[in-house]
This record gives sequence, C-alpha cells and structure tokens, in this order.
Amino acid sequence: MRDRKGGFVPGLRSENFRIYEDGIFQETKFFTHEDVPVTAGLIIDHSGSMRSKRADVLASALAFARSSNPRDGMFLVHFNERAWLGLPPSVSFTRDHGQLEAVLQKGVPAGMTAIYDAIALGLDHLQHASFDKKALVVISDGGDNASHHTWPEVRTMAQASDAIIYTVGLVDEEDPNWNPRVLKRLAQETGGEVFLPREAGAVMDICEQIARDMRNQYTLGYVPSHGRRDGAYHSIHVTVSSPGQAKFSVRTRAGYMAAPEPPTARTADALR
Repeated sequence: MRDRKGGFVPGLRSENFRIYEDGIFQETKFFTHEDVPVTAGLIIDHSGSMRSKRADVLASALAFARSSNPRDGMFLVHFNERAWLGLPPSVSFTRDHGQLEAVLQKGVPAGMTAIYDAIALGLDHLQHASFDKKALVVISDGGDNASHHTWPEVRTMAQASDAIIYTVGLVDEEDPNWNPRVLKRLAQETGGEVFLPREAGAVMDICEQIARDMRNQYTLGYVPSHGRRDGAYHSIHVTVSSPGQAKFSVRTRAGYMAAPEPPTARTADALR
C-alpha cells in the first residue's frame, strides 16, 4: 500500500478495504497491520555470469536480513545449473545473520542458470515454515537455460502457494536467455514487486526497500463465499478508499489456485 509519492500509508482500517474474488464481493474476516515475523527465502544466482556481481549481491542479501524483523526465519537457495539449500541439513531456517553470512560466502560462481528449479525448491521449502507470512526474494542476472522445471510448472506452484515473491533482475540485454517478463509475472501474480536495476550496486538499496515493504503490509483474510474446493484458479482484486485522502496504489496477489476437493470414499476405493 503506497501513496502517490510512494510512501507507506498507516492508519487504515478494515472498512477502508473491499475484497473481490472473481468479481464478487467478499466479507473480510481477518485484518491486521502489524510487523509480524516472516519466513523468507533468499534465492541467489550462483552462475558464472554473477562472478563480477558477487560482492554486491552478498552485501545486499545481508542488508535485507539486517533490515528485516529480528524474529524472521530465513533460508538460502543457491543456484547455477542446479539448485541447493545453503544452510546445513540440520538447520531449516535461521535468525543468525552470522550463519547466513557464512553460507552466503561459500563457493565460487560457475555454470549455467536454473532459476525455475531454484524457485521451485524455495516454494517447496516454505511448506515447512512455522510462520503464516512467507516470502521469496529472487536475485539473478539471467534467464533460465538449465532447469528441469518449466515456467508453467513454476507459475502453477506460485499460484498454489501463499508466498509473496520479490524479484531482482540485474539487466543483461546481451544474454539471449534474459527474460524479465517471467520475473515480472512472478512478482505481479503473488503480490510482490519486480526490480530491474542495470548496476549491481543498486541491489543493496532495493533489498532494504523489500525488507521495509514486508514490515509495512496490511494483511486481509476472507473465506470465499462460493465455498468450493474445485482446484481452479480464482482471481483476487482489492480496492481501498479513505475519505479526504488521495488515491492509493494497492498491490496484492492476482489470485490463487484453490485446493481440490478430497476424493469420496467410493472414488478412493476406485483408485486402489
């Protein structure tokens, strides 16, 4: 939620918001504007093209952690032509910035870029999070040229997840695989934001901005009036108004993939 100057808008109440699913008004059942802890995953490009940008990106990742809520649980996904979790196997999430810095420093950038696999791994790991609020921050300078997952698969995973995805795409117009449209779609469809800086030195300010954004969000919840578990995609639209105030910029996820109806006993028997 931003005002016309890009600043955060405090002091709004539940009645200032209206939620629509598939164009139908929904009653708000939950509302809060608190700095609650988040489970956040940093998805860091570790491919060969990132070698010259490595120092700036690592410093930016730490700036994000230090600007976040001290109770946030964080994890790291590195990727080149494969994707892997950065923390030790015994540690799912950490609040220890020293531990995060140590794992960020490991390895030398090399190889190709499997960004879809990295995002899929991050979304999968978020399923083990203890906090309701979840986010991924993806930092890369290239398009995908090595993943096993496809864009439609990753998009469906993002739609089914309740995670917000922020993407930071370091512009590399000479890379034939560079595809900022994918980064834009991931951010727009999950309620995040896309940033496309031309210089790695700008990433630190961006990461700090993302951390502030995550700490200044309104959270609204509702129970869909249709009551269906149909496995279909449902669009979400939120409007906001406040008498005497200028227009606001509202950013929310574009929709969600509903869970399918569980099989009946007869269907379950048929599947055996």
